[in-house]
Amino acid sequence: MAILTRDPETTARQLSGWLTERSPDRGGATVDEVGVPPGSGFSGETLLVDATWGDGGADRLVVRVAPTVHTIFWEPDFAGQYRVMAALDAHTDVPMPEMLAYEDDPRWLGAPFSLMRRVDGEAPADRPSYTEEGFVVDASPEKRRRLYDSGLEAMARVHLADWRGLGLDFLSKPQLGDLGVDQMLADTERWWASASDGTPNPVIDATWAWVRENRPPTTPAEHVALCWGDARIGNQLFHDFDCVAVLDWELVALGDPLSDLGWWRFVDRHHSEMRGLDRLEGFPTLDETAARWAARVGRDLDPDLLAFYEVFGGLRFAIVMVRLADLLVEIGLLPDAGDMATNNVITHLLARILDLPEPGPLVLY
Repeated sequence: MAILTRDPETTARQLSGWLTERSPDRGGATVDEVGVPPGSGFSGETLLVDATWGDGGADRLVVRVAPTVHTIFWEPDFAGQYRVMAALDAHTDVPMPEMLAYEDDPRWLGAPFSLMRRVDGEAPADRPSYTEEGFVVDASPEKRRRLYDSGLEAMARVHLADWRGLGLDFLSKPQLGDLGVDQMLADTERWWASASDGTPNPVIDATWAWVRENRPPTTPAEHVALCWGDARIGNQLFHDFDCVAVLDWELVALGDPLSDLGWWRFVDRHHSEMRGLDRLEGFPTLDETAARWAARVGRDLDPDLLAFYEVFGGLRFAIVMVRLADLLVEIGLLPDAGDMATNNVITHLLARILDLPEPGPLVLY
């Protein structure tokens, strides 16, 4: 269950003042309610806001507040995420929320925040998994297929976006190497060094060895695209089984979009195969998924390269689990993380893919 950690009355008063100052011609704003979305994750603070205006208008809004202490992801560029989302909203056919404003002054909420219009839709849940209960399981096979295809189409539109024309070249990190696999690997190396603090993690360490040995030498310039990062249907909102919003851009980067497809496939396996479940009737196979994506973006599919990026996606997801274990202890939801950082469903799936020893009895966090 999602919990509002801020005092709702204080937060409503702060946002009322900010909205009034931001839009002085609307006769003043009153925030009537502040809540949090059900099932919201740990990558940032998200507030649902209902506001009424002196001119008679009303708005249903979402406020995302920049993290200030523990972060799941490595050095998240909160302002950069807003720039990406705003560019996609204004200039592409990627389904996005309407991006309304960015505030970098921390005096209002204690940290920078962004404002967007709320989208009516529902995301397939992680806990309990959408493969076990919820609106996806309850749907017909035809509606499930529509949902999956719509989500895949939305991801392909991200990859087809003209990132240069959108002014998103600021995402490049030339100090880490060439655009593509060089920058992604170097950035993940830094993230892992920060997350692990030198503590051994047998599956992650073995996966790193595999990734270094099997990495492609370079990413051709024509294959560099805008990469969403945390690519999965759980980070999309659906209305009537059509994708209406692509969310959660903490890992946005420029690179080979096979990194998104690999992550997408890895998470798909996590929600079905690793729970001992058959794929939901109506969902395409993983091979069909890859073929449809390749046809949509106009690219020949290299199975070995896709296999690399699927493992690489699993590696990055395993680092997320290490950070999550620390966070759950830090905020008091777990007294002790035990072996969660080394033994979880993600490390088990990596061990299965790479034929490594299992890290322990499987626990589905």
